Amino acid sequence: MLCRIHKICWLFLVVLLFLNACSNESPAPSAEAPGDAPTATAPSPSPVEEAASEVVREFPRESSESLPEEMPLPMPEPEYAPAAAAPPPSRLDAEDLWESFSRGEAEEAAPLPVPKPSVEEEPFRDEGSHHVVQVFFATDRKQTGDPEPEKRFGPDRGSLSYGSCEVSIPKGHRTGELEAPRWWRLEFSESPAQHVVLLRIDVTAVDDFFARVRERALGSPDKNAFVFVHGYNVTFEDAARRTAQITFDLGFRGAPVFYSWPSQGETGKYTVDEQNIEWTESNLKRFLSAFFDRSDAENIYLVAHSMGNRGLTRALRALVLEKPEIRQRLREIILTAPDIDAEVFKRDIAPALTAFERPVTLYASSEDVALKASKKVHGHPRAGDSGDQIVIVPGIETVDATGTDTSFLRHSYFAEVESVLTDIFDLIRHRLRADQRARLEAIDTPQGRYWAFRE
Repeated sequence: MLCRIHKICWLFLVVLLFLNACSNESPAPSAEAPGDAPTATAPSPSPVEEAASEVVREFPRESSESLPEEMPLPMPEPEYAPAAAAPPPSRLDAEDLWESFSRGEAEEAAPLPVPKPSVEEEPFRDEGSHHVVQVFFATDRKQTGDPEPEKRFGPDRGSLSYGSCEVSIPKGHRTGELEAPRWWRLEFSESPAQHVVLLRIDVTAVDDFFARVRERALGSPDKNAFVFVHGYNVTFEDAARRTAQITFDLGFRGAPVFYSWPSQGETGKYTVDEQNIEWTESNLKRFLSAFFDRSDAENIYLVAHSMGNRGLTRALRALVLEKPEIRQRLREIILTAPDIDAEVFKRDIAPALTAFERPVTLYASSEDVALKASKKVHGHPRAGDSGDQIVIVPGIETVDATGTDTSFLRHSYFAEVESVLTDIFDLIRHRLRADQRARLEAIDTPQGRYWAFRE
């Protein structure tokens, strides 16, 4: 019995010596009442942990001074939950602080400078599980009277309406993807935390619309705006979601606007869509005329996809004849997968576009299933085809996007493939021409030069 007591005493002494070596202020062990059974309690922090906590509490995080000399280094990583950090400074405060530090005028007690906000940061609203992107719209679809955002505008023809949409982009969004519920994932309803969802539509008077667009455009660094005209088999909801996805993925700073014409949103309604895009030309021309007059954007990018290229190019050709001054603010024309007769494009449309003396970019692909179907229906190649039939016109930079697409129809590659989106990013954000963009290589043919994505 005495031997066992001696062993316990020696063990207790060793523990005390160890704790004393770790910290000069070791708390005295609490005595237990005789006969009381020990109760299970959470382990108390070690002296090192307490010392670390004390240093952190006494030494402000935001101080720019060096650590005290008496502080023992290196110090083990503290295993404690740090106090909540103070809220970060606003963008304006951060910029002022940065300028102050750059001039050497910062006070000694000021917090460390934060990196100056880069142009990559975007003002998309953060809702915790998702972002919210606001886009603007004009449409000649007829309103249905249904309050649900996805059903607000139907496939019928109507008068021009204006407004804005709010669309969710999930935090886990992948560049180029238009996330939607998938039955094989057992997803049967939309969730802003997981999907790109049309959350809200606000229909406004035309004056309010242009006031808001003007504010957004003039508030951007380069006073930018773009107008996107969607293609065949697209609903209003899909057009809003796609525009928000492009805006978010491009990090576009300015006013993003889409024009939604009454596409039926059904694969089997191709000929109906053809009639409706022809019908919408005068409305689209009227809208573009007002947009150039009233948006005050200094750099306007026009983007069209698929059958939407027919409406955009024809409306623009007529508009420039009436208002040649709009060329001064027309920064770029981007034609993606144009579903236009290739010969008609080269004979009638391309000369008019190049006469604007503004840059024109055309994305084409030999794997575009929708354009192959259109070629079969019409009996002639489309301007969006590539391969031996690729359209090469002086003054137009044609980019062969073959091999970059992973979508089912291989028809929305301009918005769904990261390499193409990145190329458009360089085109819009950095204003690089095709021969300046590193992802492209020049291909010279007897007909002229075009570009393709490097393998």
